[in-house]
Amino acid sequence: MRIHYSFLIIFVVVCSKTFARQYTSEDYRDLDSLKGIVMELPESEQPDVLSLISGMEEAPDSILKYSQLLLEIAAKDSLHPFLYDGYLQRGNAYYYIGDYSKALEMYLVSVKMAERMNSDMLVGNSFIAIAGNFADSKNEESAISYYKRGIEIFENNLYSRDDSTRYATGIYNLGDLYLKMGKVDSAEFLIKKAKGIFEVTGLEGYKPYWLGSFGIIEANRGNDELAEEYLDESIEIFEDYYDYSNISEILRSIVLVYLDQNELEKSLAYAKKSLELAREYDLPKAKEESNLLLSNIYERLGSSKEAFDYFRTYIAYRDSLNNLETIRDMADQRTEFEVAQKQAELAIVEIRSKRQQLLLYGAILLLLLAGLLVWVIFRRFKFEKETKEIIQKEKKRSDDLLLNILPVEIADELMAEGKVKAQKIDDVTVLFSDFAFFTSMAESIPPEQLVQSIDFYFKEFDRISEKYGLEKIKTIGDSYMTAGGIPDRKEGNALDVAKAALEMMDFIKRDKPDGIVDFEMRIGIHTGPVVAGIVGLKKWQYDIWGDTVNVASRMETNSENGKINISETTYEILKDHYSCEFRGVVEVKNRGVWKMYFLNNPIDSQQS
Repeated sequence: MRIHYSFLIIFVVVCSKTFARQYTSEDYRDLDSLKGIVMELPESEQPDVLSLISGMEEAPDSILKYSQLLLEIAAKDSLHPFLYDGYLQRGNAYYYIGDYSKALEMYLVSVKMAERMNSDMLVGNSFIAIAGNFADSKNEESAISYYKRGIEIFENNLYSRDDSTRYATGIYNLGDLYLKMGKVDSAEFLIKKAKGIFEVTGLEGYKPYWLGSFGIIEANRGNDELAEEYLDESIEIFEDYYDYSNISEILRSIVLVYLDQNELEKSLAYAKKSLELAREYDLPKAKEESNLLLSNIYERLGSSKEAFDYFRTYIAYRDSLNNLETIRDMADQRTEFEVAQKQAELAIVEIRSKRQQLLLYGAILLLLLAGLLVWVIFRRFKFEKETKEIIQKEKKRSDDLLLNILPVEIADELMAEGKVKAQKIDDVTVLFSDFAFFTSMAESIPPEQLVQSIDFYFKEFDRISEKYGLEKIKTIGDSYMTAGGIPDRKEGNALDVAKAALEMMDFIKRDKPDGIVDFEMRIGIHTGPVVAGIVGLKKWQYDIWGDTVNVASRMETNSENGKINISETTYEILKDHYSCEFRGVVEVKNRGVWKMYFLNNPIDSQQS
């Protein structure tokens, strides 16, 4: 349970100084707002906000995006503090996706930036990050070396609470590494020392970490009752933080301890708890490792069938994800091949055209017979006509393809101007759908059948979206996103979205053809302002951004199987037209509390 700096503390670099800042729920609510305004700020103010965004963001792709913007601006005026922060955050992003080599490269550049500023504390920050990178890549010797170097720097520069927090975090992480290496006494000494410093600084966010570590230490010593007390308290706090990933890691660590002690029944109980948690909260890595642990436990218990079943589930889950990715890669390769083939055909047409022209000029120069000249002219005329028809046909095909991925208005603007201006559109209604238990079902369904089933449902959703004048935005795995009121503003778009949602839900509940997986589905709807446009140079996609999109996604997450969950904003628009069931006030992660309603049948249909 290594503490990563970006999880609990952001070191934000401002005016050549570094200060520590703890996340709050308000920070997370404001994150999307910061993203929306950062590039509109004066350039002198942008580095501060970009530094904050890249430090608060959790998604590696977003961290890479905003840290790159930070580096580009900082490089113009040689702003070394922000250059340091940008490289450190890029290292964190590569670390999160498991590219340890690239992460190390970025961390080492951050060390150079810190040395240029003569900042020992920033060098120490980078050393601790490098140590964690080595620890996760199984290079314990290098990890210990960098932990000690970072801790020594912090110990010689204790001037504030923030300095003490850095010092304690480095000590704890070294202790956590010793614990994973089986050096229980050394781990206990360091973790107790870190605990004392954390308690003096008054930062409660670190408590579940050292509680979990104490639980694992006591389990190593056979003190099961005391271990369970520590672990239960740690897990309870992590649940308050919605940090189920760390809970799962605690459980798997306990499994490994009991396996070393040959306590197979205890190992089995904790491994099953880990798998249940991983399934409930869709934790891919935890599901893989839990299935593998259960397979090993049952093998040692002599239960060959159970061992094989869990190992097969582990392999099936891993391979199903790999197969889906392979299908996507093959589709991309096929598209590129067909484009290259068409370019080759057009090149042949061009070569033939030049050849015919040369023949015609040679005929004129040699004063061929009038009949031959007429024949050549006729051939040239026919060839040009066929060539024009081919070009027109290919142009129409290209236009049709563009219209298939972009709205007509956006495609026209793109072809006319070569770019598309972003639009801010009020009163857009966004719909998200998601199949329940998709990930767990994917473990046991052949990849071909899974893709065929998703295609079956999404084709019908496309037809329904087109029927009600909605704009399909995109699909992400088993999630489908569409919206009403874009790109042209349209009053009453919430009614159209409601009709589409009910028809989609009705389609899901119908009988399915043989071979199509019978899924259950949740839908969430919210209405509000968005920013719309396209980005990038290749594989254009019309997309929308803004808090409205995030809230609509939360509506889907908090819906129930077979239900359409709408926000209070959308309810106020639909209440005179549809029967809605008030759910009460629901706590939404990072959004506070929201009034929510289930959308039922149209009022007219109930009266009749």
